[in-house]
Amino acid sequence: MLLALAACGSADSSKAKTSPLVHVTQPLRHTFVDRIAAVGTAKANEQVTLASPVTERIERVNFADGQFVARGQVIAVLAQNRQRADLAGARARAVNARQEMDRLQVLKAHGFVTRATVDAQIAAVASAQAAVEAAQAMIDDRVVRAPFSGVASLRAISAGAVVNQGTPIATISDASRIKLDFTVPETQLGAVRPGVAVTARAAAFPERNFAGTIDAIDAVIDPNTRALMVRAVLRNPDSALKPGMLLNVTVEGARRQSLAIPALAVVGEGEDQYVFIVDAQGKAVRQGIRTGARDGDLVEILSGLNGSEQVIDRGVVKVAEGVKVRTGAADTGR
Repeated sequence: MLLALAACGSADSSKAKTSPLVHVTQPLRHTFVDRIAAVGTAKANEQVTLASPVTERIERVNFADGQFVARGQVIAVLAQNRQRADLAGARARAVNARQEMDRLQVLKAHGFVTRATVDAQIAAVASAQAAVEAAQAMIDDRVVRAPFSGVASLRAISAGAVVNQGTPIATISDASRIKLDFTVPETQLGAVRPGVAVTARAAAFPERNFAGTIDAIDAVIDPNTRALMVRAVLRNPDSALKPGMLLNVTVEGARRQSLAIPALAVVGEGEDQYVFIVDAQGKAVRQGIRTGARDGDLVEILSGLNGSEQVIDRGVVKVAEGVKVRTGAADTGR
């Protein structure tokens, strides 16, 4: 009898040792955020290349390399001696025309000239004034001004050089804000809309996040890429970002609270996913699930669990359907 009892005890002990040791966890509530990763190129908020409107000699250049210039500030002045002479002549003719009109109006009051003669002289005065304005415009065209405040490019011309019409003189860039254009697949359009927050990173500043918001969305999807162009605006108060930089951008969509479990607990089989839970009898039971987003080591559970289960998250490879398991806190691997 003693030998039989000893044999039974030995068998029970051997059976207990064969039960795999696993670690279990209970699904928890976690905040998930829909994120879209993309790559875009930085553009200045406003940028323009100022070119010479005429072929002329440059008299003055009024900016230094990389200088901040205010709106309306003179950037360069082209020679205008001939235009000033034309303006002086036009003004003289305008004065003479007005004087002649005044004389004719006096004569008309005494009946010595006709109304038609006075009207003709009025037209002559208007023509002379138009000539003055045209001459002044020719002078104004030879003064290049900044259309908005920004930073000037490096100088490529000097005073005394003769430039052709259309020759670039300076590029003015307003980089106080950065426009960032990137594409989003049509399948993810539901997560983008004006006002949604974005963050961007540049290789030059790997530890710094640049914050902004989506400003506009293109109205047409590219039929070749099935993607849509999105424009975000980033704050750039210290001008760290430069136009032309390549940026990695992340779009943060809606936040939601969902059940989550460790990613190690999820087992894939083709297109199906499942986990093992421990039932009241201490046995492993296979439970099908549907997953959503992932945040670090956590996976969102869309269906299949209600939050009260004991889910095996370590030691999953050691169990099968209906196998009795032992639970513990030891790290048993996957």
